[in-house]
Amino acid sequence: MTEAADRLFTNAEVHSLTEPDRVYEAIAVRDGEIARLGSDYEIRFLEGVETEVIDCEGRVVLPGFVDAHTHLENLGRHLVHADLSDARSADECLERLSARAAETDDEWIQGFGYDESEWDEDRDYLTRTDLDRVGDERPVVALRVDMHAASLNSVALERFGDDLPDGDVRRGANGEPTGVVVEDAAEAVRAGIAPDYDETRTLVAAALEYAVERGVTGVHDMVRNSVAPRVYRDLEAADELPIRVRINYWADHVEAVSEVGLATNAGGDRVRTGAIKSYTDGSIGAKTAKLSAPYATADEGDGAFDGEWSPSGAESTGEWVVAPAELEALVDRADDDGFQVAVHAIGDEAIEAALSALETTADPGESRHRIEHVELATDDQLARMADAGIVASVQPNFHRWAADGGLYDRRLGEKRRRRTNRLRRMREAGVPLAFGSDCMPLGPLFGVHHAVNAPTESQRLEVTEALRAYTRDSAFAGFDERRLGTLEVGKRADLVVLEESPWAAADRIDAIDVSMTVVDGTVVFDGCDG
Repeated sequence: MTEAADRLFTNAEVHSLTEPDRVYEAIAVRDGEIARLGSDYEIRFLEGVETEVIDCEGRVVLPGFVDAHTHLENLGRHLVHADLSDARSADECLERLSARAAETDDEWIQGFGYDESEWDEDRDYLTRTDLDRVGDERPVVALRVDMHAASLNSVALERFGDDLPDGDVRRGANGEPTGVVVEDAAEAVRAGIAPDYDETRTLVAAALEYAVERGVTGVHDMVRNSVAPRVYRDLEAADELPIRVRINYWADHVEAVSEVGLATNAGGDRVRTGAIKSYTDGSIGAKTAKLSAPYATADEGDGAFDGEWSPSGAESTGEWVVAPAELEALVDRADDDGFQVAVHAIGDEAIEAALSALETTADPGESRHRIEHVELATDDQLARMADAGIVASVQPNFHRWAADGGLYDRRLGEKRRRRTNRLRRMREAGVPLAFGSDCMPLGPLFGVHHAVNAPTESQRLEVTEALRAYTRDSAFAGFDERRLGTLEVGKRADLVVLEESPWAAADRIDAIDVSMTVVDGTVVFDGCDG
């Protein structure tokens, strides 16, 4: 006699996202695994006295989303501190920071996620002069959306003093600091305001709640100088971790991680060790991504850089955060120790450095080494990534900056803007894809929408392809394709239930609501309740 299921999801449009995509009406779950998929009639035979039956009322069911690039602690900061991510002007940012100052006794006033490229005004970063309007007695800090630039008021600048690398402190014509710091100096700021264990737990809890509300059942989290790994393991031990977390440790932790035996894929059901993560360059928004040609001016398309943030006033092609020789040494060390390696590389010159380091390892495809972002890859670089089996861990939501007149246009000019994040070209070249959000913002359906509706053909994917990149392919990038990523018998019952079909609403996927999120067959978010 067949054992009864613990839970049935019936009256649904279930997409397995296998190849080909198989569509069912119902799913049976037993002991956290998918026990059977089929018609409502077939699945009802697994209903027992204690079986819970969930009527999906015709909604679409997909594998749970796996976000392959997150910073959950930083996302929590958006949710707990001043969220500047959708502010439309510098003044609105200052209003939110002032409101935060009024509501908290915290010494530091913190804001996160501002993006001057989407303001209703033509200006650059928040400056010291701006933030001094929030307060001149308490330190005020605002982090740009990409986390590669930070803005400080006069009090905060004085607090950090000589701790900020001078080369990454931007100065005005008079030689005085503008309050804007980038790369290593921005990292020093992030370290200086890093939360303790209790606050980190609060921030992570807020971010996890936000994630499950958006259908996320697993993340690959990038961790540096943080107690978040301890928080994740404590939450797992207490049976309070609602999703799966793969921890990618920064390169400066490689010796410690290796010494304590946290090899890639080590861990339990919910928390596992992932890759060793390194930078090469910065970001296009901060004009620190490493390019082979100078940044563009607003009025000259692909012409010369305007020199605004260049200390010497010379044309700027960005900067190395980690020099190629240093990166090569790190990749060799991590690969020799058996770690997957994930390298942040955005500009074409940075991608070349990352690719050159990774493709010379013993078996980059078997190790599933990754390049994060890959925003300006050339055709040759994509072909080499495909040949080596190196994963492109990309953020389709970055297409929000790819429209005519958007951030990419202003930083790179039209020609290079049209070559950013060429998802279709990556897929056609045979590069393994994995979708993530970089928490800009976290939201798989937002990312899928931008992948499907990107400005150019070489940037666009079909709906099924984009969904697979956020499920099956991200699971593959985390060595998890045998238990996650598609809906098949024997795999973990990680599901997301959507209010509408993304195939039927392809032009507004970002507006589709998540009805339910399920991990191991247990409902961790029920949007139908409220």
